[in-house]
Amino acid sequence: MRPPERRETGEQDLFRSRLDQIIDLKHPLVALGRTVDWEFLEREFGAVYTDDPGRPPLPTRLMAGLAILKHTYDLSDEVLCERWVENPYYQFFCGEEFFQHRLVFDRSSLTRWRNRMGEARLQALLQESLSVAARTKAIKPSELSRVIVDTTVQPKNVTFPTDAKLLNRAREKLVRLAQRHGVDLRQSYARVGKFALIQHQRYAHAKQFKRANRMLKKLRTYLGRVIRDIGRKIEGNSGLEGTFAQLLLLARRVREQQQRQRGPKVYSLHAPEVECIGKGKAHRPYEFGVKVSVATTLKHCKGGQFVTHVKALPGNPYDGHTLATVIPDMEALVGSTITRVLADKGYRGHNAPPDYKFRVFLSGQKRGVTPRIKRELRRRSAVEPVIGHLKAEHRMGRNYLWFRRGDANNTVLAAVGYNFRRLIRWLRILLRQILAALFADPLINSV
Repeated sequence: MRPPERRETGEQDLFRSRLDQIIDLKHPLVALGRTVDWEFLEREFGAVYTDDPGRPPLPTRLMAGLAILKHTYDLSDEVLCERWVENPYYQFFCGEEFFQHRLVFDRSSLTRWRNRMGEARLQALLQESLSVAARTKAIKPSELSRVIVDTTVQPKNVTFPTDAKLLNRAREKLVRLAQRHGVDLRQSYARVGKFALIQHQRYAHAKQFKRANRMLKKLRTYLGRVIRDIGRKIEGNSGLEGTFAQLLLLARRVREQQQRQRGPKVYSLHAPEVECIGKGKAHRPYEFGVKVSVATTLKHCKGGQFVTHVKALPGNPYDGHTLATVIPDMEALVGSTITRVLADKGYRGHNAPPDYKFRVFLSGQKRGVTPRIKRELRRRSAVEPVIGHLKAEHRMGRNYLWFRRGDANNTVLAAVGYNFRRLIRWLRILLRQILAALFADPLINSV
């Protein structure tokens, strides 16, 4: 009796063709690159460019792909450039037809592209991530109509602010700027200023607050002397007055602000837009950055818990007063009407649009709650791990981008990276199922 043959000739050809298709799609980034609608992104991002003389812009797929990879894998701009050169899957995802042995862009191109696009156009990446999820069956379109909304803080890349550190830092920056522009100061207070700061920290640690306040008064005096000295030396020089204007304004605000004053305060000299936000956390009573609204799907979809909307909210608004802006923006992004919004007690007294007054349900609410809504309210806390992943794995835990536009851009890109991370995981599962089905074909015995 002869041994059974594995396959006939025709089936071997079919097997090889199917295997070649799988080899082309063996990496999730390859499948994802073929699923994303790059033409849609080209239309959205290409609108900011004009056909003027000069160097042509870099391809949209290249820059959009780099932004997705950066926040998907939590990479800095420098590390992203290094990995792009050595990783063929990164290059394929960014639209390269042949392997490149050197960078075809500059690291600073990423910064310029982010600033040129802005928050409004970067929302197209978030919209496309949801479209890819719908096309790959990772999410159903009907699941986008019921959402969970919550707010968190996106911390800025600043040190913890204290009055003593701010006063000493303002004096140091003014002295450094004066030396750079040849302004001869009467005294820089470099040695005694540093000593006063050290003494203040020691006294404060030992809870000797009278002595600490005495050192704080010295630091405030040193800063005031430097401010007045620079004002006298640059008076009448319009060029120097323009150079020192912003820093002098910040230094005066730092010197004059009080501990419990109302209104905005300066918490960082290199990022004056930073706000102090208290979210009631025992381990971190106050955070310094910007408030961010995050919305996720109510149901845990096949591909995971997707982010449907994010937005930076400067000014530290009350949580309930953010729904008037968040709900219309979310509907424009997902392309469907929001039928139900679940939020925590911090949204009590919200200002949602009139049509949504009875579509918003809060934790602990009793009136108008059906058994189904009561079950759904137990899912409200599902947004908390999503926020944790955004901060720990997608660069929302510390924002390194400058100014308010950097806050807004980093918020949107963090959500984009989170969604594409879920999609890569989903495509990896699909590819494994395809490979398992391919190699699980029964042996065919010849007669």
